[in-house]
Amino acid sequence: MDMDTPRVWPAEGWTRVPYWIYTDPALYKRELDTFFYGKAWNYVALDCEVPNPGDYKRAWIGERQVVVVRAKDRSIHVWENRCAHRGARVVWQNKGRVDSFTCPYHQWNFALDGKLQGVPLKRGVAGKGGMPSDFSNANHGLCSLRVHVEGGSVWATFASDGPTFEDYCGPEMLSLIRRVFPGRPLKLLGYSRQLIPSNWKMYVENLKDPYHATLLHSFLITFGLWRADTQSESVPVAGGKHGIMVSRNVGKKASAETAEIQRNKSQLELEDADTVTPIREFDDGKVIGLTIFPSVVMHQQANTLGMRHIIPKGPGAFELSWTYYGYADEPAELTRLRLRHANLYGPAGYVAMEDGEVLSEAQLGAAEYGHRSAVVEMGGKDVEPQDHMVTEVLIRAFYKYYREAMGL
Repeated sequence: MDMDTPRVWPAEGWTRVPYWIYTDPALYKRELDTFFYGKAWNYVALDCEVPNPGDYKRAWIGERQVVVVRAKDRSIHVWENRCAHRGARVVWQNKGRVDSFTCPYHQWNFALDGKLQGVPLKRGVAGKGGMPSDFSNANHGLCSLRVHVEGGSVWATFASDGPTFEDYCGPEMLSLIRRVFPGRPLKLLGYSRQLIPSNWKMYVENLKDPYHATLLHSFLITFGLWRADTQSESVPVAGGKHGIMVSRNVGKKASAETAEIQRNKSQLELEDADTVTPIREFDDGKVIGLTIFPSVVMHQQANTLGMRHIIPKGPGAFELSWTYYGYADEPAELTRLRLRHANLYGPAGYVAMEDGEVLSEAQLGAAEYGHRSAVVEMGGKDVEPQDHMVTEVLIRAFYKYYREAMGL
């Protein structure tokens, strides 16, 4: 794009989103420092992915790779995958189990919690060389992050002086996180990953935009899983930083207002009814999607439970890592439904495959038009909670927060 385009937010405020925010490399670096590497709590894993002492998993916070490890005392640690000696990556496999970690370069050895345990040739050879006498292992461990485990979900932050996880989420969001992570032991069901050639914020917006789902996703409309007439709520929280989408009575008969949409999709049929026939799992009967800024979307759709981890890969791309889970004590029939309903999502999902394609096109549309802006006025111009899904209120509230945080 034209780098001479003024970096000034449109006068209309949060009802406009300038296209230069999706392409500017300098702004992108500021976002990483302000959000991912700042005082945010970032999702990194489920505790069932590292069930035993010595189990580890690589993860990402922004473009920084970290390692999630179960220690011998069963506590969970997260540290930067960067040797304290010369900066080489210590862990080269995505998952595994070890007694300790050894950097391949110079064989520095670290305990599961990241503390330095041993340095080869520390005292030199034949009285020559070696580390200085004042070198202390205690001062050269791997860089550890603050960790919070919430009902089986694992979160980390680089900020030693940032807010608690509870304060970062706020009471309304925290109560809904605990709804799907009530402390029951979790069961890992699977993964999928995809690289989407669009700016990472476009996916944050996409999950704050229930209105598009009733138009873009034919599968949802046809089988009544999500429609414009579904009883819904769109609730910005924490000043717009996070977003809550709630729907009820999913699967009810289409109303007159959705007849035109339904008519255009009526030729679609599905022989496997299990894929679109959820059972009631939660007493409140709600289906909920939570956007916890900056790194994750927690979804409950039909009977799937999943974490969508957003991993930026430069201004024009991000990786979306999907993790599907259930509860270790749930009936086998429910696990079977979760696996069936997981076909709705992921890179080839009956629903989610359209998102990757349309976000790619949106990025291409923004690329050379930094002087233009998107219009986000569906549902009005305010940033207050609304009791329907035909709205862009969550996007407006998010950019209210974003502008303040970024000083724009």
